[in-house]
Amino acid sequence: MSKRIHVVPHGSGWATRREGATRVGSTHNTQAGATQAARGTAVRERGEVIIHRPDGRIRDANSYGNDPFPPKG
Repeated sequence: MSKRIHVVPHGSGWATRREGATRVGSTHNTQAGATQAARGTAVRERGEVIIHRPDGRIRDANSYGNDPFPPKG
């Protein structure tokens, strides 16, 4: 299973979903709550959190752990 966790709109709230999964991992009333849950899992598993906008487009992404493409400088 992928270590990328997406924060996506789900019904009237937000959910966390692993990349490639068909079902959501957890549901939350707010995007902030879903982001916090996804971040906790990503830190523990050294993965990445990808946060989506309400229309489904990607808003932000954060890596926790070993970044394969660190910025130069």
